[in-house]
Amino acid sequence: MIRWIYLSGALAAALLMNVAAAVAEVAESSVEFQGHKMHLLSAGPKKGRAVLLLHGGRYDSGTWKKLGTLDVLADAGYRAVAIDLPGAGKSPGWQVDQKTFLAELIGSLEIGRPVVISPSRSGNLSFPLILDHPEKVSGYVPIAPVGVKEYASELKESPVPALVVWGAQDRLFRPAMAKTLAASFKTAEVVILPKAKHPAYLDQPDLFHEALLKFLARLGD
Repeated sequence: MIRWIYLSGALAAALLMNVAAAVAEVAESSVEFQGHKMHLLSAGPKKGRAVLLLHGGRYDSGTWKKLGTLDVLADAGYRAVAIDLPGAGKSPGWQVDQKTFLAELIGSLEIGRPVVISPSRSGNLSFPLILDHPEKVSGYVPIAPVGVKEYASELKESPVPALVVWGAQDRLFRPAMAKTLAASFKTAEVVILPKAKHPAYLDQPDLFHEALLKFLARLGD
């Protein structure tokens, strides 16, 4: 079932006012993984539902901090964890097995069954996780991810609830691909962000945060 979400921006505006009044503390740390120290940023209560934030090829964990996403999630009671993938930000680079990387990393992070946010190039890591280990996640937020043509047909009505986000002016992956990807899940919601290009969340952060929080709220506890 595909559900289209329509955004007003009112919720995001209210949330940003709350964040401005009380900005969450963002902690910087690292986790030992596969013999390397991976850098990460985290915010929010440790007992809150975990949201694992990946990043695209030209970005890192600091992107989510600058955008205010860590603050928005923490202020709403979620445990936000943003990582620097190998070779990005403050994490060293090494050769990884894309098929098993995230499934193993989630165990090392000790964050239970997180909601995974996966923009662009990180789709190469998140799609294998959703395909082979749906039991390890409670939700999936692909943002114009790499790998739709490769994985959409393999997912075959994946049981993982999904929020598919796309920019209306994405010239790298056409917005019509959002519907193709959403059809791969039993339950999926689609958000096309207006006037947004490939990194849609950067162009329309308020609307992205609004859609994300609505999706997380519908997942329940």
